[in-house]
Amino acid sequence: MLTNLEALGQSQPALRIALIVPCYNEALAIGQVLTGFRKALPDAALHVFDNNSTDDTAAVARAHGAEVTHVRLRGKGNVVRRMFADVEADIYIMVDGDATYDAAQAPHMINMLQQHKLDMVIGSRVDDGTNHSTYRPGHRLGNRLLTGSVLWIFGGHFTDMLSGYRVFSRRYAKSFPASAHGFETETELTVHALELRMPYAEHPTAYSSRPEGSMSKLSTFKDGWRILKTIAKLVISEKPLEFFSLLALLLALISIGMAIPIALTYLELGVVPRLPTAVLTTGTMLSALLSLVCGAVLNTVTLGRREAKWLAYLGTPGPRVTCAQDAAKHGAPMPAVSNAAAL
Repeated sequence: MLTNLEALGQSQPALRIALIVPCYNEALAIGQVLTGFRKALPDAALHVFDNNSTDDTAAVARAHGAEVTHVRLRGKGNVVRRMFADVEADIYIMVDGDATYDAAQAPHMINMLQQHKLDMVIGSRVDDGTNHSTYRPGHRLGNRLLTGSVLWIFGGHFTDMLSGYRVFSRRYAKSFPASAHGFETETELTVHALELRMPYAEHPTAYSSRPEGSMSKLSTFKDGWRILKTIAKLVISEKPLEFFSLLALLLALISIGMAIPIALTYLELGVVPRLPTAVLTTGTMLSALLSLVCGAVLNTVTLGRREAKWLAYLGTPGPRVTCAQDAAKHGAPMPAVSNAAAL
């Protein structure tokens, strides 16, 4: 594991690294997860957030040395909100509690985050080939379609947007305004980085089958539909001008299409025989104009929200600052750190 003690010398306080694990009924897997990450990152703080499990998930996590927090509101998005709010660290490693991700890759992902001054590193899944049902074709296809749609709308170059294995900087964690409730939170995590133009990267990691006897909480169609709805909501909230401009164009074309025969009849006969159609045409064009105005107004609101998130990002102390503050609280001298050494 790389820390600033290794990078900058013994005068620097160590970076605070926290493993945060969202869990629901993972008693058969959580012990394996914590053991693997304790071996890979012996100095990391282990945090398990139990989402109203009905099995012994919390007890097993405590037995393996993790601090357990109970989150009553059901849904992974609600758990992520609490994790980022409650845990104080310089680097956050978020991983699902199903023992499908390779803990040994965590030091490499942290090294990538530090070396390239990134805010997010995603562990892109690579099927280990031991079990054909590990990464089912339906899930693989759905991931490609959803990832492709987000990249087409928001840009970027992700290959595995829905991975549950990620490393975050403190600035990312403390500026993330979580609003999703369930598994669609991965989409929200990705779009947050894209909208604020944060530096990010992917690191390939083996994706293994779950421990025998444990059950997946994913539903291909239900969760896929929820993710699609989340993407639609994000398009409206993050790109309102583009969305409402397209809607205005569509309404305007419909209005013009209905107006052409009425105009031709009027030019030929001097009368408007289809008055209801003429009224509908006028109303449709007014709706198009109203849609365009709504897009312009909401775009201003979106820019304000984006600036507020960026200010929250800039207002969050970097790891060197927080480490130095911790050292000062405990009576240790505060070392001088150059900007080049900051994360």
